[in-house]
Amino acid sequence: MEAILYIGILLAYFAVMILIGVRNSRSSKSVQGFVLGGRSVGPWLTAFAYGTSYFSAVIFIGYAGQFGWNFGIAATWIGIGNALIGSLLAWAVLGRRTRVMTQQLDSATMPDYFGKRFGDGKLKIAASVIIFIFLIPYTASLYKGLGSLFAMAFSIPYWVCILIMAAVTAVYVLVGGYMATVWNDFIQGLIMLFGIVVIVAAVLMSKGGLTDAIAQLSQVSSGDLNGAYVSFFGPDLYGLIMVVILTSLGTWGLPQMVQKFYSIKSESSVKTGMIVSTVFALVVAGGCYFLGGFGRLFVTGSSPAFDTIVPTMLRESLPAVLIALVLILVVSASMSTLSSLVMSSSSTITLDLIRGVKKDLGHQSQMVLIRVFVAAFIVISAVIAILYEEFQLAFIAQMMGVSWGALAGAFLAPYLYSLYWKRTSRAACWTCFVFGVAMSLAALVISLSKSSLPQSFIDSFLYKYLFGSSIYVGSWTMLIGLAIVPVVSLFTKKPDQSRLGELFRPFGQLNEAVETAVEGYLTKQPSVSLKKEQTASGAEEEFEAVGEEK
Repeated sequence: MEAILYIGILLAYFAVMILIGVRNSRSSKSVQGFVLGGRSVGPWLTAFAYGTSYFSAVIFIGYAGQFGWNFGIAATWIGIGNALIGSLLAWAVLGRRTRVMTQQLDSATMPDYFGKRFGDGKLKIAASVIIFIFLIPYTASLYKGLGSLFAMAFSIPYWVCILIMAAVTAVYVLVGGYMATVWNDFIQGLIMLFGIVVIVAAVLMSKGGLTDAIAQLSQVSSGDLNGAYVSFFGPDLYGLIMVVILTSLGTWGLPQMVQKFYSIKSESSVKTGMIVSTVFALVVAGGCYFLGGFGRLFVTGSSPAFDTIVPTMLRESLPAVLIALVLILVVSASMSTLSSLVMSSSSTITLDLIRGVKKDLGHQSQMVLIRVFVAAFIVISAVIAILYEEFQLAFIAQMMGVSWGALAGAFLAPYLYSLYWKRTSRAACWTCFVFGVAMSLAALVISLSKSSLPQSFIDSFLYKYLFGSSIYVGSWTMLIGLAIVPVVSLFTKKPDQSRLGELFRPFGQLNEAVETAVEGYLTKQPSVSLKKEQTASGAEEEFEAVGEEK
């Protein structure tokens, strides 16, 4: 009887997703419409698209279980970091500038932005290749966690779950394009918001409420330390900080996240989107990690499979109706992120890589290729996920682990500086690309060959705090990249300032003040104080006026 309930709810959910794809088919007739929704997406839809792309089943099942187990309820700091750094600051720092810059450069993807911003077609191709290599294993990781939940509900094979989700996602993305994904993201986001609140409350009530659950968790020891899993920063502060940095700051360099700012309708919509996105992240991410912090009350043992922790908690504490809600929540989280990733991947390969080689590629050919690559990316990622589950291939698992760090490490620093600092050089961008990929590949090799490494290296400070985890590598790669770009820029050829002057004109005197302050700091010159007319509000008024002229 329960299986019939689950199947009925899932079929109804899938039908709604496909219907939305069909109803938005008209908006997907052009390349701009299919990829960016004609740059006319409202703030609420954009905010939910950003949030649902950010938080997938990997977070709800994998990360919530893993980090909740490692840090206890201090894992909630990860969700708070995702809200404040990964959402609030990301929108405030990147949102308006990304929209204006990409409109002026007429770029629809991050690689195209790099190519046009720095006047280097090879840079665009390099960014496309990096995305192609590292986004596929990241996409495959979305399927992790679904198998255990579906097995709990239906007792059906893992590969069947993957194929069903992949097929439904492919249908509505291929038919409706970007507008279908954002409308579906909006519905999926509402399900995630409601589901997280209900599930956290139900799990805590199964242990007597919040106070009793914390009291029970305080009795769980970490080595010789009792109460570590209810302490303010948990048993591993360094590890917690690294996770917050990777999962929060990392979004600033992920193409599928940044691309959401390309499509927002107006600059004034950014403020609304920022607030909505932050609240969404606080509830969803904060709720997930807070829930995972109580995993030790439901699972015993020293090293359980992290993907099984949350499903075990749910199985022991939720009735059948709420299990159905969990299934919809996890499928929603996975499908929303999957659709965002394949849209970003397919548009990048078609518009940046193929069109970069074949200059005369027609509009109709571009539309066909984008759709072909959407289907191809979904199929390839599904096959990789099935192979990993079937054969437990270490290489695939490690590639999934380093993908986020590789993309963010390569792109975050040059993208951020290029939005604010005209002096950012092409050489600095290349250097950061090479450094980000090299560090991630080094981490991959070290991880795969750990058994043959000297014990002295395993015990070293370098391994313990850098290469001991893909999370550490990704975090430090991003942070070092933020230092590499300005240093290399100051010692390499200065970009054409006349061309960039026009590009930065909408940002007015504020940008000049920021640039002067940055260069003064880097070259140890006296800092420049901002005059009243150089304040953010004044620059914003000038910017809005320029926008009206355009």
